[in-house]
Amino acid sequence: MDLSLFFNSLEESLWATLEDPQSVFQNIKVHYNGFPEWQEADIAFIGLLEHRGTLTNKGVEEAALAIRKQLYRLKKGTGTYKIADLGDLRNGVTLEETYLRLKEVCEHLLDHQVIPVIVGGSHDLMLGQFWAYQHLDRIISIANVDAYLNLTDHDQGGMNQHHLLKILTHYPNYLFNLSQIGLQTYLNSKPSLEVLEKLYFNVYTVGEIREDFNEIEPAVREADLLAIDLTALKMTDAPANIYAEPFGLTGEELCQICWYAGLSDTNSSVGIYEYNPRLDVGYKTAKVIAIALWYFIEGYYHRLHQQDFKSEAFTKYVANVSATDHQAYDIVFYKQTATDKWWMEVPYPESNMQAFPCIVPCSYRDYQNAVNGEIPNRWLNTHAKLI
Repeated sequence: MDLSLFFNSLEESLWATLEDPQSVFQNIKVHYNGFPEWQEADIAFIGLLEHRGTLTNKGVEEAALAIRKQLYRLKKGTGTYKIADLGDLRNGVTLEETYLRLKEVCEHLLDHQVIPVIVGGSHDLMLGQFWAYQHLDRIISIANVDAYLNLTDHDQGGMNQHHLLKILTHYPNYLFNLSQIGLQTYLNSKPSLEVLEKLYFNVYTVGEIREDFNEIEPAVREADLLAIDLTALKMTDAPANIYAEPFGLTGEELCQICWYAGLSDTNSSVGIYEYNPRLDVGYKTAKVIAIALWYFIEGYYHRLHQQDFKSEAFTKYVANVSATDHQAYDIVFYKQTATDKWWMEVPYPESNMQAFPCIVPCSYRDYQNAVNGEIPNRWLNTHAKLI
């Protein structure tokens, strides 16, 4: 497939003054005089020019240009960069066609083990990012960073207000887990929250994150797909969003989330949506996004690629827990020696026995709870989804 047919090339004015050999720009390949050789890349940037999914945040179609200006000027981090900027994806005749174009491009990149990093547009473009996984014939998990649950009825608002509903009801269903990170409860209806609860999905409100930020690390580490709506950030840190609220995550916390995703061997795509440069005085929000992307790249080049839990890279622990049905469970945990990250085994129910248990990321707190005789909520939710 010729990916160049889908993209517009970039303007030289983006990097005209960037002569520093240590800048990000000088260490990546961009779509300018010819399409970059993306097949050998680790990461491929995709700019989006689409705005038809929002009724109120017009200007998001200009986001990719502003973000590139700030990202290109940053200094290169660790490792030898193998990064291609494919340029801006051409819009389809309809919004649905743009989703399908993004799906096709991301699908092709995933098949070549290249991570799509999508910037620009409204949050509903996450649909194309999500649809790209359908052909893999396996279940996936999503980390969705957003203050809102976009589950409104189809006759209300733009597509960016109900795209999550389309993901939850997609057929065939290949979504195993959804972690909603940065939710602000007072912005969401109780029925919407109950939907996620009934599906045993995870919700991390801003207040819960403040109590222990480390608790969201396993949710990000588990996710194949990371989608970030800037509405999750408080307006003082990311004012260039018409939906910005006075409270929310900080820019530093966004960078930490992107660092977690970069480190994760599971993560295979990232999308950052709803940035509106028309509202961005002094490129403040663009700088926050650029630095967050820098941390994702830096995290990626620190990946350890250790997944053999029987190897010497992991230490095995077993906690005996008594359940409410008076049965005792041995919950097996694994700690990665180099990073102190934790995983736990969740067995399939007897009605759905598999040869191997499901192993999911967890936190040290989950292990402590199990040692103290309490089954971790993460274990319960995962077990319920395996039925």
